[in-house]
Amino acid sequence: MDFKSSDTITGPRTEDHLPSTAQAAAKIVIVGGFGVGKTTMVGSVSEIRPLTTEETMTQAGVGVDDNYGSDTKTATTVAMDFGRISITEQLVLYLFGTPGQERFWFLWNGLFEGALGAVVLIDTRRLEVSFDVIGRLEERGVPFVIAVNSFPDAPRYPIEDLRSALDLAPEIPIVECDARRRASSRDTLMALMRFLYSLEMAKTSPV
Repeated sequence: MDFKSSDTITGPRTEDHLPSTAQAAAKIVIVGGFGVGKTTMVGSVSEIRPLTTEETMTQAGVGVDDNYGSDTKTATTVAMDFGRISITEQLVLYLFGTPGQERFWFLWNGLFEGALGAVVLIDTRRLEVSFDVIGRLEERGVPFVIAVNSFPDAPRYPIEDLRSALDLAPEIPIVECDARRRASSRDTLMALMRFLYSLEMAKTSPV
């Protein structure tokens, strides 16, 4: 194909280029049930324009998908969300948000591959949708933190009550998060990075 001088070739925006100071990158997955805020978190914290694979919800999903507590949602992630955030000038995190509806969970295995850690977003109105999510991470040995997303009408529980209800080990961090706010989402990612660092230090510490 011959290109003319007037032809336009599009590519990454200047602001999407990887910082020249970056020396290391890590893959992080944002997981959780349907409607817990995964797409919102990736979008709020990403320093680049996030890639989303949202599709309009239709009547075909009625009776198939568990949409309880998310009646106002009109779109759902069908593959993944992708974003990027620089934690320091040298460390970059690549963020992958998983689809929440159970019929798309077969995609999770590929998204978990090579992941350094995970953030499990939960909605206290629907704690039961988190059980399988946590179980899958434990089966694959992916370290994770729990982030309680702040929905206006969601009940609030003491941290230890949540830990007991989710059957979590005492060392797994539980943090509060507002996925709509960049600072809050970034703090959640930092909590994960501190947890991963503590696990690494425990491996190298003398017995």
